[in-house]
Amino acid sequence: TDTYLSLVLPSALNVFNILVLRAFFMGTAQELIESARIDGAGDLRILWRIVMPLSRAVIAVITLFYAVGYWSAWFNASIYLSDPDMMPLQNVMQQLVIKQQKPTGLSQAINTGHLSPLAIQMAVMVLALLPVAVLSPFVQRHFKQGMLTGAVKG
Repeated sequence: TDTYLSLVLPSALNVFNILVLRAFFMGTAQELIESARIDGAGDLRILWRIVMPLSRAVIAVITLFYAVGYWSAWFNASIYLSDPDMMPLQNVMQQLVIKQQKPTGLSQAINTGHLSPLAIQMAVMVLALLPVAVLSPFVQRHFKQGMLTGAVKG
């Protein structure tokens, strides 16, 4: 408890992501690997020079899944962390929106009427969606290909 490792370790390996990667790697053309072996390439060279460039789409999708998962993860922090200074941004935003608690810096502005509680809640919602909305267009072209990898045969 009260360590950042307790936030990372429970969700470090996702079985769904492993299955998607395995399905993709099992569908890699064996002819490419065999021809690289004939040319004298070792296992690491085959991995880095042939397999990894072919798997950009599925790696982009898995990276997006992990990024969105870590960005929106508040549950592990609420279980494993008791120190309010270690709380991630999602837990602070939850306190602002759901519990309507005022953080120290904003309480004076809210009490004087410069900021309404509804305006703060809406700003928090935009802040929660902003990273996902910014990153999604960059991986959109890989998303369809990466999601269908291993699902459709033939």
